[in-house]
Parts: sequence; structure tokens; C-alpha cells
Amino acid sequence: MEAETRSTGRLPAAFLTPGSSSFMDFLTVHAPEQMPGSRPLPPVHGAIEAPHGTTIVAASFPGGVVLAGDRRATMGNVIAQRDIEKVFPADEYSAVGIAGTAGLAVEMVKLFQLELEHFEKVEGSQLSLEGKANRLSTMIRGNLGMALQGLAVVPLFAGYDVDRQKGRIFSYDITGGRSEEPGFTAVGSGSVFARGALKKLFRDDLTEQQTATVVVQALYDAADDDSATGGPDMVRRIYPIVTVISEEGFRKLTEAEVSEIARSVHEGRLQQPNGPQAPVV
Repeated sequence: MEAETRSTGRLPAAFLTPGSSSFMDFLTVHAPEQMPGSRPLPPVHGAIEAPHGTTIVAASFPGGVVLAGDRRATMGNVIAQRDIEKVFPADEYSAVGIAGTAGLAVEMVKLFQLELEHFEKVEGSQLSLEGKANRLSTMIRGNLGMALQGLAVVPLFAGYDVDRQKGRIFSYDITGGRSEEPGFTAVGSGSVFARGALKKLFRDDLTEQQTATVVVQALYDAADDDSATGGPDMVRRIYPIVTVISEEGFRKLTEAEVSEIARSVHEGRLQQPNGPQAPVV
């Protein structure tokens, strides 16, 4: 397709032919070798060593949803990267956090972003949040072959539903099975510990700022018990990625905003190493 464009200086006919509003369908028909799941792996014996992203957390509040992730990528028992970004905007009103094989996960996110952009250009309107969640489910299912070889991608999808006027959270398994999570959830190696913290601290009436603090507390607890999860690094000034999706759209908190939250959490932990306690009723 690229060679045809270079030789004639014109777009190939495939780009000018009316078709599906799905970019994945277009790619499957005209360049199937570019689909992530279509590239076979060579025979491999034993586990494949590749950088893995770890813990992603999400929590809703009355005006939207907060999606956050730690910054550590691991490869076996080695820290492969200390400042990886695992949370990305999908479009104006949604975001994806990635856990699993980092390289494949980032590739999937980029393809998902293209999928939503292509739909909007062709149809002249955005997909519903439910539709976006379904498209991502299809993409995850397409990666099943690689997941069975140890290269799994398990994202967490969150967004603001403009029709229902609230934040919603969706989790997935490696087969593309989708579940809507009420209130909060976490994925990745530290998810058990993060969910425990969220159960303790989450309330339906939290403000945006309070929710951001709660998810950082959850990541801190995950890092405390899971070696693959990185907590706030005060020395290197590496802090979690924290994003907010509301009726105003996607917003990534600045480093100054997140560092202030992280420092307040850290100072609190100096007094209470296990974190704030849930109130006794």
C-alpha cells in the first residue's frame, strides 16, 4: 500500500472506497499483517522476558472518574523502567490504563485511539462510552494468541458517559471479557492490595481532589506489598500518573499537583505507616 502511494503520488483506492467505520476492519481487509494479533511469534521455549506494566487503579466520584497508574515496569525480578507511562487518553472523554506486556499494550492503545478517531471522522459523531468499551474488548480478544504465550495485555478503561452524566469504569480479562466496575477497581500485579486500600477509603461522596488522593493511597499500599509496583519516588521525583475524566473532558494532573498529593500521603505515612484507617461505624 505504501509502495503504491510512493509510485503514483495518489492515495490507494482502498482509502477512497466507502466502507466500515471501524479502522480495525479496514486494516484487517487491506493490511492484515499490520494487526497485532496477526504477527506470529517464533517458537519459544519457556517464559518470554519482556517489560511488564503493573498496577492501575480507578475510582469514580460524583462528577466523573479518576484513573491512575504507578510508573514501574519490571522484567522478571529486574526493574526495567522506573518512569514508564501507563495511562493514556483514548479520546476526549475516556482513557486507558495498561497492565501486562508493556510494548504490546502501548501498541494496542495507539490502535484503539485510531479506532475511535476513525469512527468519529467517518460517522461525524463519537461512539458511546459503551461502544468504546466494546471496541476495546474486541481488540483484547484479538491478542488472545499472544496472551496464551505469556504476552497478555489487560487494560483498564474509564470515561465520562455524557448520556448518563457520570463516570464509568470497565475491566477486562485476557479473552476480552468485559465487566463494569461500580465505584472503583484495580488491575495488575498489585491490584489485590490496591483494591483492599480502595475498599477501606472509597466513598460515593468524595470530591475530585479526595478521589485523586485515595487512588494515590491505593498505589502506595500496592507498592508496599508488591515488589513490581513502584511507589512515589521522592528522590528521583517520579510520581504516579493521575488523570481525571469529567464533563469537561480528559485532564492529566500536572507533576506539581501529583507531587503535592504524593508528599501529603508520604508525610501521613510517617505517622501511620499502614495508611489512614477506615472510620469505625
